[in-house]
Amino acid sequence: MSHDLAVAYRVYPGVSKRPFVHADDKYRLVELGLKSLKEGLGSLRTRVWALLDGCPPEYETLVRRYFPPADLEVVRLDGEGNLATFERQLAILTSQGAAEAVYLAEDDYLYLPGALEQMVAFLDGNADADFVSPYDHPDHYEGGVHPERMPLRVFGGRHWRGADSSCLTFLTRRETLAATRRVWSTYGRGNHDLSMGLALTRQVVRNPLRMTRLLARDPLMFRLALNSWWFSPAETLLGRRWSMWTPVPGLATHMESSRIAPGVDWEARVRTLEEDPAEMPTLRDPEAGWK
Repeated sequence: MSHDLAVAYRVYPGVSKRPFVHADDKYRLVELGLKSLKEGLGSLRTRVWALLDGCPPEYETLVRRYFPPADLEVVRLDGEGNLATFERQLAILTSQGAAEAVYLAEDDYLYLPGALEQMVAFLDGNADADFVSPYDHPDHYEGGVHPERMPLRVFGGRHWRGADSSCLTFLTRRETLAATRRVWSTYGRGNHDLSMGLALTRQVVRNPLRMTRLLARDPLMFRLALNSWWFSPAETLLGRRWSMWTPVPGLATHMESSRIAPGVDWEARVRTLEEDPAEMPTLRDPEAGWK
């Protein structure tokens, strides 16, 4: 393998939900996320596929500013949408030969410095870890579908906790992604990211007592849990139990204002990234490129 990590990074020029920063300017939000992602990669040798779905030319200019041509492939798409671009990520990362560690990335995440370095180190240093999310989701602390007690370990000077699901931004191994691709591909048929995670980890959906309690406490989450059986019955019933892990506190956050990862001053992180214009230029010149 020629690289430490392969990243499939997808960008859409529209603003989804309500980010806590640059809510009215997706370009600036992507610019901020890219700057933090680059810092999060640290010294990792990274091969990047940038899936630009219906993006104006300045988005390609922006991506090329942060990654050298030899390590970047830009995939221009004509508004295929969320479901189709996620499936493209799966196809790219399971077929590439640049790296065994693979990362599916969305454009509305904010990273701490060295975040991906720590995640790859955790994956390499823990053979029983199958998936790693950078995002300590607030749902983990709000009851409902997520188990209250999960495994906890210390690695690299940081706490890591077991999780039972993930959003669509996560780290894994190429062979693991290939082995679980049939479950992840149900997203394109209308499945939910939570439901796919539950089908893989089986912490909840194979436990009748937990499912009964979930029905009583949160009928919506119960229906999402049932999706595991509807979309992936064989994997839910007979498949291997895969593990997911997340750092505590998180190494990244989704930028949706109502779902910020706890324990980190993310507004201070934004100020650090944006306070030096020389470090984070706004690139509107399509002739500019990586230097």
